[in-house]
Amino acid sequence: MKKILFILLFCQSVWSQHHSKMTINLDEGNKTLTVFQELTYYNQSNDTLSYIVLNDWINAYSDKNTDLGKRFSDEFERGFHLAKEKERGRTQNITILDNENSFVVWERDTKTNDVIHIRLKEKLLPNQKTTLKLTYTVKIPSDEFTKYGYGNNGKLTLKNWYLSPARFENHRFIEYNNLNLDDISNALSDFDIEFITPNDYFLSTDLDEQNKSANPKETKHVLTGKKRLDFSIYLSKKNDFFSFKNDDIEVVTNLADTRVSDITKSILIDKITNYVKENLGNYPFKKITVSQIDYERNPFYGLNQLPAFISPFPDEFLFEIKFLKTYLNNYLHNTIRLNPRNDNWIYDGIQVYLMMKYIEEYYPESKMMGNVSKLKILRGYNLVSLGFNGQYSYFYMLMARKNLDQQLDLPKDQLIKFNEKIASKYRSGLSFIYLEDYLEQNIVHNCIKEFYELNKSTQTIPSDFRNILTSKSTKKIDWFFDKIISSRDIIDYKFDKVSKTKDSISFTIKNRTNTNVPIPVYGIKDKKVVFKKWLEILPKDSIFTIPRNQADRIVINYENKVPEYNQRNNWRSLHGFRLNNRPIKFNFMKDLEDPVYNQILYVPTLEYNLYDGFLPGMRLHNKTILDKPFIFDFNPTFSTKTKNFSGKGFLYVNHYIRSGNLYEMKYLLNGHYLHYAPDAYYTKINPTLIMRFRPDDFRDNEKSMLMLKYILVNKEKSNFTTAENTENYGIFNTKFINSKTEITHHFNIIGDIQFSKSFGKLSSEFQYRKLFDNNRQLNIRMFAGTFIYNNNTSNYFDFGLDRPSDYLFESDYLGRSETKGLFSQQSIITDGFFKSKLETRFANQWMATTNISTNIWNWIEVYGDIGAIKNKKTGAEFVYDSGIRLNLVTDYFELYFPVYSNLGWEIGEKNYGERIRFIATFRPETLLNLFTRKWF
Repeated sequence: MKKILFILLFCQSVWSQHHSKMTINLDEGNKTLTVFQELTYYNQSNDTLSYIVLNDWINAYSDKNTDLGKRFSDEFERGFHLAKEKERGRTQNITILDNENSFVVWERDTKTNDVIHIRLKEKLLPNQKTTLKLTYTVKIPSDEFTKYGYGNNGKLTLKNWYLSPARFENHRFIEYNNLNLDDISNALSDFDIEFITPNDYFLSTDLDEQNKSANPKETKHVLTGKKRLDFSIYLSKKNDFFSFKNDDIEVVTNLADTRVSDITKSILIDKITNYVKENLGNYPFKKITVSQIDYERNPFYGLNQLPAFISPFPDEFLFEIKFLKTYLNNYLHNTIRLNPRNDNWIYDGIQVYLMMKYIEEYYPESKMMGNVSKLKILRGYNLVSLGFNGQYSYFYMLMARKNLDQQLDLPKDQLIKFNEKIASKYRSGLSFIYLEDYLEQNIVHNCIKEFYELNKSTQTIPSDFRNILTSKSTKKIDWFFDKIISSRDIIDYKFDKVSKTKDSISFTIKNRTNTNVPIPVYGIKDKKVVFKKWLEILPKDSIFTIPRNQADRIVINYENKVPEYNQRNNWRSLHGFRLNNRPIKFNFMKDLEDPVYNQILYVPTLEYNLYDGFLPGMRLHNKTILDKPFIFDFNPTFSTKTKNFSGKGFLYVNHYIRSGNLYEMKYLLNGHYLHYAPDAYYTKINPTLIMRFRPDDFRDNEKSMLMLKYILVNKEKSNFTTAENTENYGIFNTKFINSKTEITHHFNIIGDIQFSKSFGKLSSEFQYRKLFDNNRQLNIRMFAGTFIYNNNTSNYFDFGLDRPSDYLFESDYLGRSETKGLFSQQSIITDGFFKSKLETRFANQWMATTNISTNIWNWIEVYGDIGAIKNKKTGAEFVYDSGIRLNLVTDYFELYFPVYSNLGWEIGEKNYGERIRFIATFRPETLLNLFTRKWF
């Protein structure tokens, strides 16, 4: 009898889940949910628990200073900080009772505010359960922040909004704050729910709807779910979901594409659900949702950027890929029971692997640019000829070539946004493809299916997946986990010595990074593969001899199965001269890197400055979409105003350092030949060494740079300028910059030292911006500079109070020698940065200034500048000005209207328009940073 009781208790402990019985009332007007929840908590561990942990992720929306709010600031998302209180969300009025209807103490962790700890009056032994009665109100946030919450026309999307038991692993609860990463770590639970809504609402969900009843005012939906990690609920006053059901599963979707008929959608959905079932396994639930919001939160980057009217893909194909990606994402996260924050690489790897296999099976000839590849005029571009699956490697390599890639098994919250959304996802899938190609016999595919089945009965950890792969593999694969998954080591092999006979080839493979992983070598004849051989490469150079099989070329990693850093050194011709290995190819505008050719890109350019007029030209460079270690860029131009040639250009070598805080060294040589006055050119030659530093945390926006450069300037004499002895000079300049920029705060520190024959200068600058909780913004900039020595008779090299002369030719002046007219009113953020033109505008001894501004309404601000300047043979002068600032785009486009200064009331003076100052930036690469900074 005791044995039977023990077996029953054991079975109960194994098969019993946490259970939540919930009654939920929607208050449409107040955007709230009133929840009555009876939670039965089973201690399925071998530990005795004194408290339990519930995830409360809706509380992340309660304040702009939560971890979620800080992450939005870190990623330059301004909307959450500026949001009104009614747009925020939270869990409030929480009351918890035990079985005896006594109050239970609960608290929030000071570090993890998005979970609550419930203190148990009696310790909960292994295989025992306790029941708690919870009452609370959920304030639903606006969906403007994450797409979850309430939206227009009464729409509500509910995800991660209720109190749910946290995952218990390795003798502890997994406690994470909500960071908008869709990685909540819930324990498996059963649900019985009564969801009560106004009568005019439609409800869609991936739970099973057992019953629906209505009275004149409201509708009650009875929902159930067994062994669920999470669920989604969609409410709207117009039902835009439709249901598809086959023999295996019901799909409820509102994935948008009005140009695809419902019949076609049904055919495609059936195709995809059968494919996933066959290649992964049966879905353990009856129903799954695939919503437009699910897709928008994790789109297929590339496809999602194309407007419908120019999309190069058929409408059916677009719907198919969107549905496949979203369906796989939901399928995997609803079934695989890993820690979704720490073990995210496995979810991503399986998803991308199956997507790539889908394309190989159904669309093997599809291209990255779709039907554009059929245009004859574009067939010379690698961008349009690259296969559809080839884009995965390029998106990963985009980060690797910037030295921004990260190891795959890092927790999801430590990844740069571009890696989290794109590059690391794709690298994970590519790694699975790599391992499968190496092991052959569908070993990886079969192991994925076995691991998926294991998750139906067991809470898993990454070592379970590794053990399955290792046990099924016929070769050693420790390198896969050590070098590919748990490291950011890069792979780069190249041919060194190659000799050939009619029947054999001997060659040396050079391991350029000492990353010891297998690599395939191919023999190519007439663009067809005549042999393929996997080589077990040693850490040092390795020599091989293999049969030739009539090959006329040998290629490392020809099919790009290995995520290799550089494929431009992978080709070797077996006839002719070595220069023929990669012939030169000219491309118009831009292209992806083509490992087969040396690419030169040519781009027509058109620039403008006051003295040259329009400057049409032709830019010749080798900068493809991926960064390269060596870049040249020459841009000869023709001045329409002077009818003479001018131009600029540069050469630089990038040296990326893979470990340590010093991560990049750049050796640069650039030159300019342009007008600085209506009748005179300047020539500038500028050799530079740049060293960039970053913290160990790649997500940290703090960056530092040390720059050493020599500026050699040769200026023709001009009748329009009066500066003496300033035509030819050389200046050695050392500059250190440390900065950190987020939405809520920004600081920038600059130290600058300059030496030339005629002067020596030392200066420093500090910038600080703070966006307070009341949405008031404060901007402070301080500058101080002094001459160590100064033998000049002109003010050309002096500190400028309002408009320095820019003798280094580094500022974007539209008319750098102008003293009157619109172009003389351009302001540059350097030196004193005053906006009023005071009587004393330069300092040849020292200068110290402070610039302050704060907003009075939206982007309208007041500013004030104060300072002191000292010239030789005169006493120090106190200077000040003030006015109105229109801060349209900070540091990029601003207007300044002086009001009061040392000159008195300026606003009432004649020709006031000539006193208005402006900041305008027209460099495309500078403006692009406004949009890319949140990703990198």
